[in-house]
Formats: sequence, structure tokens, C-alpha cells
Amino acid sequence: MPPAEATGGEAGAAHDAYAQPTPRLLYVHDDLTEEVATGFGPASAAAALTRSLFELLGRDRERVVILTLEDQLERVIAQGGHAPFDLALGIAAAGERVALALHARTGWFPRVRRLGLTREEDGRGGYRLVSTVPAPLPDQLQGIAECRTLAVVDDTIFSGLTMRGVLEVLSPDLLSRTHAFCLRGVADSIAAVAKLCPLTAGVVAPGRILEDVSFINASGLVRRVSIRPQGRPPLAFFERPEWIRAWFPGRDEEVVATCRRLNALLEPIA
Repeated sequence: MPPAEATGGEAGAAHDAYAQPTPRLLYVHDDLTEEVATGFGPASAAAALTRSLFELLGRDRERVVILTLEDQLERVIAQGGHAPFDLALGIAAAGERVALALHARTGWFPRVRRLGLTREEDGRGGYRLVSTVPAPLPDQLQGIAECRTLAVVDDTIFSGLTMRGVLEVLSPDLLSRTHAFCLRGVADSIAAVAKLCPLTAGVVAPGRILEDVSFINASGLVRRVSIRPQGRPPLAFFERPEWIRAWFPGRDEEVVATCRRLNALLEPIA
């Protein structure tokens, strides 16, 4: 069973506060196909369901763009080389994975430290940054002041809240020796972050966030990792069917049903 949702007017107000419009362009990062094929086998039922899911997601070719890791890495690397950084900070597991994948191809990040940091809903339509480990962010950053060069790496810059949250706690001196990286993001948010330090991004999409452009990870559709309500367990996107309806109108029920079936294989009840 999915985590219990709050009921009544309070829950309805919370959902309204996080309403999702149908964006002109929706980018879906495929961080699922390889994971499922590796973990379950390419001929498994989970792999077959994953292929079915992407067939559903990609039916609207005019509006839904499927992004691959390889293409985004190549776009970042094509923008120029870097000498190895003293330290790379990977924001959460996703940022750490990006840093390691870039390092495997370039040698830029011989030392990677994961930051335990995520976005949590505040219940009023906004978000706040919270630590996913016992140490608050300043404690997680101890010992980095003497780095001659620092990289900060994330997978996506959407609103920019997470990347700015890290960069804004760095001293001006250290910030002057820092370079940010991401695989994808919204042009205006990337431009705002780039005012703090140089930034290299793979896929850059213009337009207003949510209305014109949105980014989601395919793993978030089926795993309980992407939505973090205040004071409650994380949710998968399929547990907000109104979001699926906005992102994939006309085939949302099929998407939700496929996500539920895949979730039962990936996160079976103990």
C-alpha cells in the first residue's frame, strides 16, 4: 500500500498549492531503463514494464522529450575541459552519480563528497532545503575552505533552490574558486545560478518553469523518492495522479497503472 495521505480540507489545500499545469515541453530523464535491466535482467517482467512505460510517455513526441544520460554527459563535456578539481560536492545521490559519470569520462573529479540534501514541501506551495543526514549543511561542508578548486554537481537545476542553497553558504573567497555543473535545467534558473559562479549545463531549456517547461526523472514516477511532504513519508509521482494527468493528458490512467505495477516489483512490500 502507498503511504497514507492526509485527508480532509488540509490535504486538498496542500494538493492545490502544488498543482501542476501541463507544460509546453516536458523532459523525462531516463534513469530507469539501465537500472532495471541491470538489477532484474533485460528479459525480466520489470524490464518489459519499463519499456511499456517509456512507450506510453513518448507517445506525445511534440511535447515529451526523453533524455538519455549519455547525451547529456556529452553535451557537458563538449563545452570544454577542466583540470582536476580538488573536490567535487555531489548534491544528493543524483549529483554524486553525475560527478562519478563525468569523472569516468574526463578525470575532472578525483574526489567526490556526497551532500545529504533535498527539497521538502512546506505545505504552502513552497519548498525548503533539508538535510537527509544528521549533520546540517554547514557541518557537511567542513574542511573545504582550503580547496584550491571546488566543483558543485547536481543533476537538474529547475528552480535553482538546491544549487543556490549550497553556493550561498560558501565564503566569497571559496566561491571565486568554484565551478557548478548540471546535466539539465531551465535557462532562467541556470542564469541566476551563474551569477554566483561559472556553471556548465548540458540541456538548457528556455521558458517559464511548470507552464513552459518541466523536468522529471523517470525513477521518480515509480519510486518513492521525488515528493517529500512535510512530516510524512516520501511519495512517487504516480501517487499524485493529478500531476500525471497534467503531464500526460489522455493517457494518464495507463501511466499510473503501469507505474503501480512497476513499483510493486521495484519496491515490494516487506
